[in-house]
Amino acid sequence: MIRPTLLMIPCFAGAPWQLNQLSALRDWPLRTLRLPDELNDLERLADLVLRELQGLQAFALVGDSFGAVVALAIAIRRPPGLKALVMSGGFAQSPITSPLLKLLARLAPLFAGPFYRGLTLRMHAFNLRSRFDAEGEIPWSAARTREFFVRETSHRAYVNRIRAVRHADYRQALGRVDVPTLILTPEDDRLIGKQAAQVLLQGIAGSSERVLPRTGHMFRFSHPGAYSAAVAEFLHTALEPGQRLDGRPASSPLADVILPLRQQGWSAPGVSQAVLSVGGTRISARPAHRGRPLQTNTA
Repeated sequence: MIRPTLLMIPCFAGAPWQLNQLSALRDWPLRTLRLPDELNDLERLADLVLRELQGLQAFALVGDSFGAVVALAIAIRRPPGLKALVMSGGFAQSPITSPLLKLLARLAPLFAGPFYRGLTLRMHAFNLRSRFDAEGEIPWSAARTREFFVRETSHRAYVNRIRAVRHADYRQALGRVDVPTLILTPEDDRLIGKQAAQVLLQGIAGSSERVLPRTGHMFRFSHPGAYSAAVAEFLHTALEPGQRLDGRPASSPLADVILPLRQQGWSAPGVSQAVLSVGGTRISARPAHRGRPLQTNTA
């Protein structure tokens, strides 16, 4: 099997991924990109990413945080060639409920320069922090997050992405996602929260959630080895179910559950839903019709 190209879609900062840190994905073809500063609409961002994928017969999307929502917007369109979807720290609708954060988001367009760098980004980084950051493979902190945003994210880009998130709501379209989907969740996410992952898990049939212990929202930066290993394991299970990570034939407990569900039609919106747990991974399954198999796309 020719492995699909993995397109790694950036987080809210917009900076390309550091692909050399993804040690468990070195055998996969990888691409990334920088998000443009001027776009303030997720559908236009999805258009841009799809242009990056032109010419590829098979690809998978891996989106982190804001990038997860861009990846979701693409997957809902069911583009030809899409084989799998991975979303980490993502959401279908803005999960920001704090009145203070909402106020800062509304004030952000009015204040650039020192106010943006000194207050807006400081508060943003503070809300991305986790008690597990310092013990990461790469020790992390709120200060490092702020430095990263100061370096990579212009005030214009920040404001436009805030607007994009504010107007996005994909909850009613989640059932259109028809490829194997992993929802990768940190144990301690102060900004996004647990409910956002549950909405995705319940809305996307056949999706699975994996929680990485002792990680926070910035786990792609603080725990790149564990992060990439979780993605690699999911891709092997979903796309190469007859092989182990070392290439030898094997059976996977996750594949043993997911594949029969797909064969029986558990892959589209319907009348009921089951959430299973296999080896610490939660799997969402929803039948399209009771008692009648549904033809599904499992390519």
